[in-house]
Amino acid sequence: MEINVNKVVSLSYTLEVDGDVIETVAAEKPMMFIFGTGYLLPKFEEYIAGKKVGDTFEFTLTEDEGYGKVNPDAIVELPKKLFEVEGKIEEGLLSVGNVLPMMDSEGNRLNGAIDEVKDETVVMNFNHPLAGAALHFTGKVEAIREATETELTNGLFNEKVQHSCGDSCGSDCSSCGCGGCH
Repeated sequence: MEINVNKVVSLSYTLEVDGDVIETVAAEKPMMFIFGTGYLLPKFEEYIAGKKVGDTFEFTLTEDEGYGKVNPDAIVELPKKLFEVEGKIEEGLLSVGNVLPMMDSEGNRLNGAIDEVKDETVVMNFNHPLAGAALHFTGKVEAIREATETELTNGLFNEKVQHSCGDSCGSDCSSCGCGGCH
């Protein structure tokens, strides 16, 4: 079986940016997704299409193929008062590097990273953390199978999951403590 539309694919991989390892996904807990449903970056899917179990891959996505260029308009300076709850700012909240859930004026939820804390303002960066970066992937195809009708309708992790201990739960595999889903 090869990777194509509506197949559940399991990958192990390492992601490097500028020679630094950013993420490693081990074969024991591979990344699983349904191919062709928009879960991954389109160019990533293009590079792994047609591969079979055991095949390896290595490629680099340019910033345009990845998360785009850094958008200077997505870096904004906000008044510190926005972060107050009952007139106080929680200790440690406004630390450089913290990622905070925020909402824009239209009610859209987004995450912003704190780039700088000034006397009266906070500089927030709403770009994707990997915007502006070339992404170098090396990895291996660990498994491929047909997606079930339920998975195609509800998504890969939106159905009840049977754990190795016999319990079942939603998508939170940590809730029963058995160490894995199947």
